[in-house]
Order: sequence, then structure tokens, then C-alpha cells
Amino acid sequence: MPTERRPRTTARPAGRGGAPPSAPAPSIPVEPGTTGRLLVLLGDGADARTAARSLTRATGVSLTSSAELGEGALDPDVLQAGAGVHLDSLGVLVLEPDPDQAAAVAAAAGSTPGILAVEPERIVYAIGDASVAGYVQGFRDGVDDLAERVLGLGGALSAAGELTAQETFVDTDTTWGLKAVGVVGTTWTGKGIRVAVLDTGFDSGHPDFVGRTVTRASFITGQTADDGHGHGTHCIGTACGPRKPQRLPAYGIASEAEIYAGKVLSNQGSGADGGILSGIDWAIRNKCTVISMSLGAPVAANAAFSTVYETVAQRALAAGSLIVAAAGNESSRPGRIAPVGHPANCPSIIAVAALDSKLGIAPFSSGGMSVSGGQVDIAAPGVAVISTAPRPRLYATMSGTSMATPHVAGLVALHAQANPGMAGGSLGWLLLQSARRLALPNRDVGGGLAQAPGATP
Repeated sequence: MPTERRPRTTARPAGRGGAPPSAPAPSIPVEPGTTGRLLVLLGDGADARTAARSLTRATGVSLTSSAELGEGALDPDVLQAGAGVHLDSLGVLVLEPDPDQAAAVAAAAGSTPGILAVEPERIVYAIGDASVAGYVQGFRDGVDDLAERVLGLGGALSAAGELTAQETFVDTDTTWGLKAVGVVGTTWTGKGIRVAVLDTGFDSGHPDFVGRTVTRASFITGQTADDGHGHGTHCIGTACGPRKPQRLPAYGIASEAEIYAGKVLSNQGSGADGGILSGIDWAIRNKCTVISMSLGAPVAANAAFSTVYETVAQRALAAGSLIVAAAGNESSRPGRIAPVGHPANCPSIIAVAALDSKLGIAPFSSGGMSVSGGQVDIAAPGVAVISTAPRPRLYATMSGTSMATPHVAGLVALHAQANPGMAGGSLGWLLLQSARRLALPNRDVGGGLAQAPGATP
């Protein structure tokens, strides 16, 4: 079994003021895709604390602060009607107001110094899982077969729309993805680097992770950090799995990194902003170098990115943590290219697109279609990716920008090990500068194919 560190959590409160919980308040009308909770972005430092106190007095919402937890995880059950949490390292409040309090929050937001923005809490999902892998693989195979029969070669569309010949990577004793990103043969392992994967949890009893240091926390009410879905275990396998698994092919990148598995999506594959932000806060307090998020929600063309998430990402960079997130699987190329989804569309989050084994853009991969932000920053293997699955299955093949994202997270850990003292924005810059350029539009792949330190581009 792996060496598992379980963070302490706050006790579940009986109710406001220690009294038993009152009867549920009348439901608050909510917009589609939101929960009815509110995200409140605070200013920096003393302004944040003053604003939080002022809001508490004006609305009656009781707050629990993550600053009291050290490295521990916030119990999701503290979010009850009339309550909220102060994610101290992020300067964000997550509130579950009753109807009267919701009106008071809106009024206070316009008159309280130190409150920068208020946004509705969105519902988010795991991006790409086994349920779509078969369709994606079939679509890709059909496109590739047509190209090969007509033109006699495999490859990718260039910026001019021409098919260009490129090598094809295949699974042998290592996955095609590890070959493509230059991990094969590298001596860097991510040792001493903390990698947080915020997803559906992790099966830490997987036999390939015996002896590894794993810290888990659940931010989903009523569910443990175990992975009842499979998406999280697959992503963690790619980012941090072993180079010598019990069964080939080898699939892991940062094989000696310390794993922080935050369950922010349920066993059904869905969650909300509050849980994700709580996971980011937890990861920052635990000094994780990279935070991997294969999750999100689709956005309309030219929709503005979240001010809350963008500020959180900037504060994470300042704290030494780089956030990477899946660009989204909403496209149906070549007919439709969907914009990068939430929260990857924030400028300070590394948005990851998916490539196939011929280094062509995956047909489902979202692109930088918005004029108000939301560019793709980098690309990585994301079609027919072999990695871990919860017991008893042990291994699975999945496709999606979700599968590309942990490739990048693992590579960030390798770059951090290879460049001691680098963190946050400097690591992001190094990641982008070392990418392999591709004959594809920047809209689709950003700087190109992510590479391990020392890899030949």
C-alpha cells in the first residue's frame, strides 16, 4: 500500500451559533449551469479580512476560514444555508446564502471596500472519459484512414490547411504519449515536487503505487476521496504513475513526485466551483508546484472569463503554484471549433489542447476562438491514452483534453526538479518556451507540443 497522509478536516457544524440546523430556507431561483451559491472575490491582505468581517456583519452569513487548517482540508459540510467559507490563501468567499442574505450580499458588494467581484457558482464536469473514448477513437481513425488512402500519408493540418507528413507514435513498452513528450530516457522523475490533481479522487490502493506518498482529501459532501468514477485515477496515473508498472506499457511521467489527490468532482463526474476553489486553496497551502485540473464547463463564443478564477490563478502563481487545465472537448472538427471552456479560458491558467498519435489536433479539442481571452497555451497527447483505472480493472484507455492535461502537469514537475528555485510563472514560461513547434495554428495548439526537460524538439 502507498504511504498515505490524510489531512485533518474541520468538524461538521451543527448549525449557526452551535444550534441544530434550522428548516431549509425557500429555494433561490438559479440560472442554468449554476448552483445558487455565490463566489465573492476579496482584495489583498488586510482589505480581504476587513471586507469579510463587513460582509458577515451586513448579511449574517457565518464564515469558516481555511487559514485555521494548516495543511488540512476544509470539510465540505461547512457549506450549509446561511454559511460560507473563507478560502484565505485565495481571497475568496464561497457563500450559501438564504434568500434574504443573497439580497444583502448583493447590496454589500456595491458598498463594501475590498469586494472586487461577485459571481454565481458554476457546475463543472470531468472533461473526457471512457464513455466518449470509443466515439472519439472511431472518429479519429476514420479521418486518418481517409487521409492515408487519398494522400498516402498521415499527419496534421498546417496553418494553411494543408496536410503535412509527421511521424506516428505507437504504444510499445511505453505509451505513445511518453514518447511524444520526450520522457523516454530522461533521468528526471519529479522527486521532491508536489503535484496536485483535482478530479474525481484516486484509488490509492492501486498496486502500481505501492510505497508512494499520497495525500488525499475530499471536497464532495458525503463522498470519500476514493475514486468511484475512474477519471481521477487515470489522470493521476499519467501525471505521476511509475515508469516500471506491473504491466506494460509504462505510462507515468513524474514517477517520484508527491501526489496530492483532491476529490472536487463526484463519483458521477460533476462538481462545482466552490469545491474546486477549496481544492486549489488546499493545494497552495500544501505548497504544490503544479495543480492539474481536467475539468470544466463549456462557454459561449466570446464569453468573458471568470474574474474570480483569473485572480485566483494570479495569486496561485505568486504563491509558487502553476495551474494547468483542460481546454475542453466541445469541438466537432473540421466542422465546428468550440471556444476554450471555463476555467481554462483564464489568461493565467495554462490551457491544454489534445493531440493524436500523428500529432494532429484531436477532433474534439477546443480552440482559441474568443477575442476576449481563452487562448490555447500548449498541447499534449490526448487520444487513446493508456493509464491507470480503479481496482479491479487497473488500466484503461481514454481520450480527451483531460488526458492531455496530466501529461503537462507531470512535465511541469520534471522541469521544476531540473530547475531548482523556479516556480509559478517562471515554470510556465519555461514550459511554453521548451515546447516543440508544430505545423498547426496557434489557435489549436498554442506554443506546440509540451516537452520534457532536455528533450530534442
